[in-house]
Amino acid sequence: MAKNVVIVGAQWGDEGKGKVVDILSEYADVIVRFQGGNNAGHTVIVEQEKFILHLIPSGILRKGKKCIIGNGVVVDPAILLEEIDMLLAKGQFQDSSNLLISEDAHLIMPYHKKLDVVRERVRGQYKIGTTGRGIGPAYEDKVARCGIRCGDLLREEVLRGKLKTNLLEKNHLLQNIYHEDCFAMHDIYEQYISYAEKIAPYITNTSIYLDEAIKAGKRILFEGAQGALLDVDHGTYPFVTSSNTVAGEAATGSGIGPTKIDKVVGVSKAYTTRVGEGPFPTELKGEEGMRLREQGGEYGATTGRPRRCGWFDAVAGIYSARINGLDGMILTKLDVLDNLDKIMICIGYRYDNNILKDFPSDSDILNKCEPVYEIMDGWKEPTSNVTKFSRLPKNAQKYIKRLEELIEVSIIIVSVGAGRKEAIMIENPFQ
Repeated sequence: MAKNVVIVGAQWGDEGKGKVVDILSEYADVIVRFQGGNNAGHTVIVEQEKFILHLIPSGILRKGKKCIIGNGVVVDPAILLEEIDMLLAKGQFQDSSNLLISEDAHLIMPYHKKLDVVRERVRGQYKIGTTGRGIGPAYEDKVARCGIRCGDLLREEVLRGKLKTNLLEKNHLLQNIYHEDCFAMHDIYEQYISYAEKIAPYITNTSIYLDEAIKAGKRILFEGAQGALLDVDHGTYPFVTSSNTVAGEAATGSGIGPTKIDKVVGVSKAYTTRVGEGPFPTELKGEEGMRLREQGGEYGATTGRPRRCGWFDAVAGIYSARINGLDGMILTKLDVLDNLDKIMICIGYRYDNNILKDFPSDSDILNKCEPVYEIMDGWKEPTSNVTKFSRLPKNAQKYIKRLEELIEVSIIIVSVGAGRKEAIMIENPFQ
């Protein structure tokens, strides 16, 4: 029996991880978010009520579950407090002891958000397509060893000293390079001290907590944000996020050893989407893509931006399985394909008169690749009320089996709708 399971996105994010984590949280004792910031949004529907969470693991929607924001996350305290208030207003999160925040998680500061927006504006046509939420600049400060961490909120003089030092550089950049207004130290300091009063009870050494939970035999679900193809090392660089989104980060971003992870499961849509800039070989740019977007409700949970839509990319799927070491795959939004006569699967890329079977690491090459498709018949039947794999339409079963053959990973859960119960559990990763 697997005790510790990692859930990661296997595409460019937005694969439906929030719903998956919500489902699997029933079988877990502890749920850990290990990277990213509020540039990611997990949408969960519970009894017809929609919850959009950006920082707190979606396991918070189940009573008695411990939820941890790990050290690999960058935290905007204003957004975190908004989430807590939203949950309380909807009758959730009644026990405040169920949320823990790593003292080593870095804080997003107002100058991070300002720099994020300004840099995108300066880049013009070469912009990356960030959310403008300050995620990248916060991770930059982390690597530059000048970041401010959640634990610093508990020590006023430390916070004051770090803030004073950082503003010398940030205000110089804003004023002299970007010709923007500066930040007043007093304003930021008072603002973050007010946050500290509300967040302090949650801040602790979560690495120690997780170690003790593992020794006690607790079942732990590690929740990633974004997707593997947005990983800063392994994604379509530079059109990526600012953190490592692959399964290996579950250990680094939560403070446990990699030997403690029992199983890695990827989440992928039955088709492919992408938000922001960057190469996307199977993108459908015409009416077909718009129809897929509307049918799937493909708009960003965080920004509301329309997602680019295309066919399932098995080349990218094989790559994602390799860099994550996937033990299983969860397929979401199968129902979005219910009304199609024909369904395409990308099985290779045509580039420079050659057929590529391996995912290129160079975004310039990937941008020039043309997809090579395999065509399958659609099923033209509704799947949203199906609860067993054997009761899916035959062509839907064939499609799923073909995806398994191509990516060489078993599909263990199939989601056929937005609701918590609209999922076919073929294999429970905790069992």
